[in-house]
Amino acid sequence: MSFAERYPLLHTPARWEWGGLDVRFSTELPADELVTNVHVVCFVGERIVLCRDDRDFWLLPGGTREAGESVDECLRRELREEAGARPVGPVRWLGAHHATSDAPEPYRPWQPHPHKAWLWCAADVVVDASPSNPADAEQIVEVRAFAFEDALAHVTTDGAYLPELLTLARELHRPTAR
Repeated sequence: MSFAERYPLLHTPARWEWGGLDVRFSTELPADELVTNVHVVCFVGERIVLCRDDRDFWLLPGGTREAGESVDECLRRELREEAGARPVGPVRWLGAHHATSDAPEPYRPWQPHPHKAWLWCAADVVVDASPSNPADAEQIVEVRAFAFEDALAHVTTDGAYLPELLTLARELHRPTAR
């Protein structure tokens, strides 16, 4: 059985109204120049780290790539800003939401347009600081490592496909020896 058959919500084409985007998930990684956002399923042992923002939404750490920033630099910066975390061991790329925007211009001037991609990955992390909460970013009020079933229940506030993404990440997860 294929990933698309096992994870139908994740693979169903969707409309993200908040960004004027038509998206489809694929385990095929996009070209580097199309990646505008990176998000991380963070593991502490078998637990999954989620961040609660000031709207009371639980989300996976990650965000927008800055001008001239590599994917790896974006991943590491976003982990520190939103979760106070850093990766330990290798990062495993899960796939991407490939998107087409109907906006007249890119979200930020250096970003590709109208085609772009949100990259999803998984990593073992250590949470060893507080979120830095830059003024122009989500304001994180809590970071917590949840048991898997509890994480599934909490991420539904940020997208119906996310429980399947977490399940895929857990299926592919190979804990880093410390």
